[in-house]
Amino acid sequence: MYKRGDLPTGESDPSETATRPPVEPTGVTDDTPDVPTKPRAAVDALAAHLTATAERPVPPATNRWLGEAEAVARDAASEGLDTETRRKRVRQAADLLASAAETGDEIADEHIEAAEQCCRVVLGDDGL
Repeated sequence: MYKRGDLPTGESDPSETATRPPVEPTGVTDDTPDVPTKPRAAVDALAAHLTATAERPVPPATNRWLGEAEAVARDAASEGLDTETRRKRVRQAADLLASAAETGDEIADEHIEAAEQCCRVVLGDDGL
């Protein structure tokens, strides 16, 4: 198993999986893919959904995309950002999510779908 940022040495087996360090997402559990309808709440949920994928078995290449998206989403959810910057970060997270392949894990895929929906709430017609 790899952790985010670790690169396999030599030949890599596509069936290998990686997990990110466990974290406790706020307000989102494996059985509650929540998608708020208000943009600010959707930003927080976006970060929480991506954080929830950290505990799931995900292929290394997909894990890297999700890890980057999670970092950008956490930045978007931080206090003190103006609306334009927050939307820019959500757009970046959406682009990273679009690059991620399927995980092969149903729960992770549900959180990714919910994260994409959160991006749509924030970005509206400029969304995915």
